[in-house]
Amino acid sequence: MEVGGLEHREKVSKRAAWIAVASNVLLTVLKLVVGYIFLSNALVADGYHSAADVLASVAVLIAMKVSNQPADEDHPYGHGKAEVIASGVVAGILTVAALEIGIGSIEAMTEPAHPPHWIAFAVASFSWVLKQILYRYTMGLGKRLNSAGLIATAVDHQADVIASIAAVLGIGAALIGKWVHIPLLYYADPLAGFVVALLILKLAYETGREAVEILMERTVEPEKIEAFKKTVLSVQHVKRLDRIRARAHGHYILVDVRVGVPGTITVQEGHDVARTIRDTIKREHPDVEEVLVHLNPWYGGEEGES
Repeated sequence: MEVGGLEHREKVSKRAAWIAVASNVLLTVLKLVVGYIFLSNALVADGYHSAADVLASVAVLIAMKVSNQPADEDHPYGHGKAEVIASGVVAGILTVAALEIGIGSIEAMTEPAHPPHWIAFAVASFSWVLKQILYRYTMGLGKRLNSAGLIATAVDHQADVIASIAAVLGIGAALIGKWVHIPLLYYADPLAGFVVALLILKLAYETGREAVEILMERTVEPEKIEAFKKTVLSVQHVKRLDRIRARAHGHYILVDVRVGVPGTITVQEGHDVARTIRDTIKREHPDVEEVLVHLNPWYGGEEGES
């Protein structure tokens, strides 16, 4: 990836991450203050989740700064996995937040319930709208830049959306209970907090599993491999595709190719074939960062080498 592209990617990614940090700080303060003043367990739980989001957003910011650095002598394949590590950190933070919220909600359901207040409902509704906007913005940007860190941040926003919806429903049901004089509905507030915990735990698992698979160098999708094969076989002098492998390395892909070319061509011609394969793959697949090409001699009708 060219330096100019890296600089643009880093600039856009950092802006999205800082927006996430600022919004999470605002929501953390707002939810915790209002939640504690008006004794809303669902809002307090949501507030602690937003506090965890602040830590997660900072982790993503640091990771994106590292991952956007070009390859160097110590990291010849680049620093792309830094964002994947950040995704794992986000998953861990979400897990801790979910457990904390769940335990707190269960404790609240065993104690006398408190009557709700409309201000808590208004704050939860504001959080829902703001986080829905941030989720759409960050996810779209993450997919466009193929950024694991931004996608993890978007998933975190999505967790907030779900948490806020649950809080709105829980506080709303408690408010209805207040208006119709059914105190039992007050427990909808802590019950919403427990539902939030389960939903966040699910998102944490999905985010963490994806990070682990990439760190274990999972191969790319079969459709992507097939597209690479067609690209390689379209190059002049390529008579046989012996092997092709590709793996995700953060926000880009590394490809290894073994091909058979006529054993009678010159070294220069073989070099040109390898360069053409590399350049064609990178041109047709912009998410590919590096292509390693190995040439095998082909004399017609032979089986491919392993």
